[in-house]
Amino acid sequence: MMDIFEKLKSDKGALGQYQKQAHGYFMFPKLEGEIGPRMKFRGKEVLNWSLNNYIGLANHPEVREADAKAAAEFGMAYPMGARMMSGQTSKHEELEQQLAAFVGKPDAFLLNFGYQGMISIIDSLVDRNDVIVYDAESHACIMDGLRLHTGKRFVFQHNNMESLDKQLMHATRLVEKTGGGILVITEGVFGMAGDLGKLDEIVERKKNFNFRLLVDDAHGFGTMGKTGAGTPEYFGVQDQIDLHFSTFAKAMAGFGAFIACDEEICNHFRYNMRSQTYAKSLPMPMVIGGLKRLELLRNCNDLRANLWKVVNHLQNGLKEHGFDIGNTNSPVTPVYMKGGVAEATNVVMDLRENYNLFCSMVVYPVIPKGQILLRLIPTAVHTIEDVEYTIKAFIEIKKKLDDGKYSTTQIANVF
Repeated sequence: MMDIFEKLKSDKGALGQYQKQAHGYFMFPKLEGEIGPRMKFRGKEVLNWSLNNYIGLANHPEVREADAKAAAEFGMAYPMGARMMSGQTSKHEELEQQLAAFVGKPDAFLLNFGYQGMISIIDSLVDRNDVIVYDAESHACIMDGLRLHTGKRFVFQHNNMESLDKQLMHATRLVEKTGGGILVITEGVFGMAGDLGKLDEIVERKKNFNFRLLVDDAHGFGTMGKTGAGTPEYFGVQDQIDLHFSTFAKAMAGFGAFIACDEEICNHFRYNMRSQTYAKSLPMPMVIGGLKRLELLRNCNDLRANLWKVVNHLQNGLKEHGFDIGNTNSPVTPVYMKGGVAEATNVVMDLRENYNLFCSMVVYPVIPKGQILLRLIPTAVHTIEDVEYTIKAFIEIKKKLDDGKYSTTQIANVF
């Protein structure tokens, strides 16, 4: 028999094994100051490409004013209790109505958090007789929701429609025996690689298969589509998406989330989502702040246009200089390079210490061994000058990487 604590101390997990070397620098870094393209890291100003502040609302003066006024009037405690019991307000209902209208659905249900919300959506949608078919590169919140599912689930290869057809055939045969239904889950924008879920091709499958479609559009909401309503709008299939989910943690620059669908299903969520039934209501300042953020999203065509100006300049510039940015069709900009953990850490240290440039690093086990992914998140408040400086820095660090300098040299002693 082993003591649970002793087991955890000996097996720290895939990422936890690096905690002594990485904590405070590669993992759990402290970015300080006003949220924006330039922040402080370890006391030094850096050009920051690591925040999902797509539209630049985090420090928008109207947002800051709305948040401050609501906090002064209501505090952070109101309303007290879960919404079903004592935490309901007209402002919560108003935000739901406006979110539903924005994404073209009859109703929406406001959620406290995106990660928690997605897990609970899946849990309350399906039972052991139902089958879930999901994309292989689905976000961790979807994967954790699947763990609660007591029925069967089938995974299709990422964005591979032939694989989806195959799994839908398996699912169809199974539900014919169980009497259940089929739920397909994918994402609007895949947050690591930036490519889009093939929503138009997936909804075409409804002609041959009977299923409901849940789309996690966390990175698409506010950035994709003519009005910013998200990836379903971009593909012109809003009316064929059964369940449209998004979080406020990206383009809305806040916290909270929502699920939009028809009224009966929304009411099902209101009365059956355990994460909402047994949790305190979203604080009033975030609800009133959410209304202001949504107002700006609906009317910020200039900000969204500037976002895409920065995105296109960055992505086109990287491609012109031979960088591999994968198949991104969204603001998410991955830069793929060759190397192991040692090279990756030296690349990032060089960027931060000598170029004053901060971006996120992804290595094995998140991506295959031998690959480095540097993820850049352009925003509406970045400038073309920021882009040009970053491309120049990447050209220089790529040459050092190709010359083998990062495999033998410790760029900076930061610990």
